Amino acid sequence: MEKIFIYLFQKKRRTLAWLVCLLLTQACSVKKIVYFNDLPVDSTRLIREASSFHEPTIQRDDILSVTIQTIDPTSAAVANQSLPVQAVGASSASNVGNQLVSGYLVDKDGFIHMALLGKIPVKGLTTYQARELITELAETYYKDPTVLVRFANFKVTVLGEVTRPATYSMPNEKVSVLDALGLAGDLTIYGRRENVLLVRDQDGKKELVRLDLNDSKLFQSPYFYLKQNDVIYVEPGKAKASANNAARTQTFALLGSFVSLLVVVFTRVR
Repeated sequence: MEKIFIYLFQKKRRTLAWLVCLLLTQACSVKKIVYFNDLPVDSTRLIREASSFHEPTIQRDDILSVTIQTIDPTSAAVANQSLPVQAVGASSASNVGNQLVSGYLVDKDGFIHMALLGKIPVKGLTTYQARELITELAETYYKDPTVLVRFANFKVTVLGEVTRPATYSMPNEKVSVLDALGLAGDLTIYGRRENVLLVRDQDGKKELVRLDLNDSKLFQSPYFYLKQNDVIYVEPGKAKASANNAARTQTFALLGSFVSLLVVVFTRVR
């Protein structure tokens, strides 16, 4: 009788230990999918050295929307005649593919060509600096012109384990990593939040950066704000592979059962 009690006690102890390990595993799994889990619960933290926003500069193959406004709306009609330009890959979640964007294409030498104003060097300038330059040129032909300049094809691409992977055209230049992921419907439960890849074009070279969404230091990263044509890739975690393997195993099991049924039926018919 004493041996039986000892056996049952040891069995319960092993069961309890297994349950504790299971709960700890689940807690760790939950922690991995929570953004900025290094922040204490029910607390407020002021990040004093947050990443500062730097205006993106105009590069080759960018498309600029330039509008000149005057007191007489018809007087600037000639200068405002821009042609539709095909923005390769510009899309949204509901409209994937190439789009025609109205604007001025920055050529390989860094110029845009505007009627009446001629060739204007804009490569390396911010949209504010380009606006000042075009305003100065427009004052030769118009009285007190107001010039508006913005990117017509400011786009970022979000791929991998997100709800709606696509290329997204942005309405403004101040776009963060979180903004882009929000447009893509956030990460799926299988996305690795601690190892998000950012791909950026820098003077013809690819710059690859790893970002950790679990760490609040992301707000201090110089890559927190995106530039035009940035690509964000969210890679799948081990859970995705396990889920795929489970689905594949279930499929093989069903096929095996079906084959077994066919063998039984064929044997009985004979």
